[in-house]
Formats: sequence, structure tokens, C-alpha cells
Amino acid sequence: MLDLSVDGKWVFAFLGFIIGLFLAAYSIISELRQPRASVMVALMLLLFVLWIVSAFLSKEDFHSGSSEAQLWLACIVGPPGVWIRWFLARLNGRGLGKAGNLKWVPFGTLIANVCAACVMAALAIVKKAVDTKTCNTLVSGIQLGFLGCLSTVSTFIAEFNAMRQSKHPWRAYVYALATILFSFGFGTLIYSVPVWTKAY
Repeated sequence: MLDLSVDGKWVFAFLGFIIGLFLAAYSIISELRQPRASVMVALMLLLFVLWIVSAFLSKEDFHSGSSEAQLWLACIVGPPGVWIRWFLARLNGRGLGKAGNLKWVPFGTLIANVCAACVMAALAIVKKAVDTKTCNTLVSGIQLGFLGCLSTVSTFIAEFNAMRQSKHPWRAYVYALATILFSFGFGTLIYSVPVWTKAY
């Protein structure tokens, strides 16, 4: 959506966000269950096999700048993004300081989304400045994989939905507005300042 807004397509960026928010909010219909240990082992083995295949396929045409290389690189770097997001989720419900002010704000999710937006904007500038096939493959793979997995729409929507159904539904809208303003604001600022000063 950052690319859409930078290209002057604000309506599409806004509509994409609103439609995505609407679709995700109404897709929450069942609770997650705790997976069995055998399922976890099978999924870890599958992840390991996918990493090997992704590394092999990505290496073949990494310097070509093809979308296949970007996708395979994204598959390689995606899981660490999920793990960092999972680690940051521990900050949810703790609040700020020793007093635990603002416990209702899921700071872990907020930090993950804002950081992903900021790094994604910075990498978009790197992509414009360097402008080589290898750099495009690397940056696009990291943006799609690592940062795509670090940022979390599903958790954001689940938290928004839970807040909306609580005794204080206004908190959901404050949280959504804060997420949008910080993520989009910082991301746009990080992207726009070099574009304005260096005229990329």
C-alpha cells in the first residue's frame, strides 16, 4: 500500500486497507486449538525440507531478478519473522512501566507492525538507490518474506475484534488508528524524505 500511496493512488491504498480490515474482521469464526506434538514435528520437518528446496531454487536464478527467486528467498527468510513476532507477542497485556499503564494496548503487535512498516520503507529506498537485479531480488525477498511475516494482520484483527466486543469498544478504534498512523506515518516519512532530498 505504500507503493500505491507514493504513486499517488491514495484511493486504492485506502480502499485496500478498509476492504482488507473488513474481510479479516469478519473471517474470525473459530478459536485456535493447541496442535499435537506429532503435528508440530511433522511441520518442523516440512519446514526444513522447504528451506532446503527454497535455498536450492533461489540459488539457481538469484541474480536474474526473477519473481521466482524473490519468492524462494521469501520462503527462506519468512520463518524468522514469525519467530520474532511470536517473541514480541509476550509484550501484549503488560502495559508500560512498572505500573503497567495501558495494559489493554497490545504493544508487541504494535511494535511488530510499526517496525515492519519502517524497515519495509527503508528497503524500498535501498531498492531505488541501488537498482540492480541482485538488490531487487534481495530486497523484495526480505520485504515479502521476513517483513511480511513480522507484520501481522491476523493478530491485529483478532485484537481489534476482541476490543470491539469488550466493555470498552472505543479502544479497538484507538488501537487501529494508532497502528495505522504510526505504521503508515513513519513508513511514508522514511520513504519520502530520501525521495524528496535525493530525487529518486
